[in-house]
Amino acid sequence: MGVKGFVEGGIASIVAGCSTHPLDLIKVRTQLQGEAGAAAAPQAAVRTGLAFTGGTHTVSIPYPQDIPAPKKPGPISVGATILRTEGAAGLFSGVSATMLRQTLYSTTRMGLYDILKTRWTKENGGVLPLHRKIAAGLLAGGIGAAVGNPADVAMVRMQADGRLPLAERRNYKGVGDAIKQMVNNEGVRSLWRGSSLTINRAMIVTASQLATYDQAKEAILEYRGAGADGLATHVTASFAAGIVAAAGSNPVDVIKTRMMNMKVEPGAPPPYAGAIDCALKTVRAEGPMALYKGFIPTVMRQGPFTIVLFVTLEQVRKVFKGMDF
Repeated sequence: MGVKGFVEGGIASIVAGCSTHPLDLIKVRTQLQGEAGAAAAPQAAVRTGLAFTGGTHTVSIPYPQDIPAPKKPGPISVGATILRTEGAAGLFSGVSATMLRQTLYSTTRMGLYDILKTRWTKENGGVLPLHRKIAAGLLAGGIGAAVGNPADVAMVRMQADGRLPLAERRNYKGVGDAIKQMVNNEGVRSLWRGSSLTINRAMIVTASQLATYDQAKEAILEYRGAGADGLATHVTASFAAGIVAAAGSNPVDVIKTRMMNMKVEPGAPPPYAGAIDCALKTVRAEGPMALYKGFIPTVMRQGPFTIVLFVTLEQVRKVFKGMDF
């Protein structure tokens, strides 16, 4: 069996990651809305109700009114802002980190899942129940995330950089420069910042995504027959997998994004002491639904990503069918 599963999964993951990168960028920017330290929105002007002039002095009494909080922009608005302020190239900020992340993280998780699924299917008489698929996804996702965390941190930093004020931007030249700056300024340990969250999220995503796809595909083929193993079945099963993965992983993804993006000044305490502290501060400041910030962009990204991933994977498997390496 060798490395075949890793190669197939890696190719499919890189294609899916690069093609849906702009959606992932919008998701990250949306998840960071409302976070302390973000550039403040301009305050609405207060309308003057009465003004009294005496000599050279003027006393103004503001008109009493309720000034509504500025409405948070949606994913379309966030995307339009990126295009307007950063240009079309801005939608691909951090794409080099995405390629590295998919090469490390997704190649590992897809290959390990394939190995575990094949081995456990043989041990179980040719049938793999759902709970064993989930177990294989949890294990493969956790290991893959540990391997790919440095690229994940770099990707989040590069995607988030454009939303910062000019004086605070890190201005990474590429994924290599991002990793180098993090090591030089914050130490090697910064490359694994938020790794516990990355691992938890990856375990949830991999278990729900891969297990749901396999289970849905098996159910469709059982109902419609083996002849239905084509594009329509692959798209339907992968869309279901994307929805399940997005719903399960979004809260962890929000906290992971904020932990990875936080800026730690030398000698100053970090904005978040850990994942739990980040979650509590987020909920206290912005409410429980803040953990589902970016959910629509997550679905918008996870759905197409999962569809492209599995459709590409099925085609790559056809190319390598009969080959063993």
